[in-house]
Amino acid sequence: MKKKEIAKKAEQVLAALYPDALCSLEAENAFHLLVAVRLSAQCTDARVNLVTPALFAKYPTVEAFANADIRDVEEIVHSCGFYRQKASDIVRSAQIILQEHGGKVPDTMEALTALPGVGRKTANLILGDVYGQPSYVCDTHMIRIANRLGLVATKDPYKVELALRELLTPETSGDTCHRVVLFGRDVCDARKPKCNACPMADFCMGKTE
Repeated sequence: MKKKEIAKKAEQVLAALYPDALCSLEAENAFHLLVAVRLSAQCTDARVNLVTPALFAKYPTVEAFANADIRDVEEIVHSCGFYRQKASDIVRSAQIILQEHGGKVPDTMEALTALPGVGRKTANLILGDVYGQPSYVCDTHMIRIANRLGLVATKDPYKVELALRELLTPETSGDTCHRVVLFGRDVCDARKPKCNACPMADFCMGKTE
C-alpha cells in the first residue's frame, strides 16, 4: 500500500474516532493559546490547564502580559517546569506582538517563529487553530505514529513535517494532528501500544520501537 493510501485510511479512522478534533489545551484567544503551548513544552497539557486559569485571569490581554512582572509570571507558572525561561519568553513575545504586530498574534510561519520560544510545532498549531491554515504539528505523538504507520522513517520533526505536507489532506491537516495526539494517548502508546485493539492494525507497518 502506498504512503498516500495509508495516510488517507488513517485520516478516516481518526476522524471516526475523534470527530470533534479538539485541542487539549484550553484557551479563549490566540495569545492565550500561544502562552498555553509555550507552557506545555516538557509538561503535560493537564498541568497547563490547571495553571492557566489563574494566569489568564490576572493577565487577560497581550497588553497585560507585555507589562507583567516576569517574577510574578514565574511564580504562577512554576509548576510547569522551566518556569524562568517560559515566563521570559511569554512576556517578551507579548511585547514584540504589541510593538511589531499591533497586538495581534501574527499569521505567518516566519513571524511566529521569530517570537521567543516559538518553534515550528507551536507556529503550526497557531496557524491551524487560530487562522484555519493547513498545519502540521509534529509533536512526539505525530512523529511516533507516522513512523509506525510507515509514512516516514525519521524522527526529525522538520523532515516529518515536510513529508506530512505531501501526504495529509490540507483542509483537515490541523484536525488530524489533534486526533493523532488523542490516539497516541488512548491507543498507540509509546511503550505499550494496544496493537491488538488498534483500528489501524490492518494497514499499519507495525514499526514499534
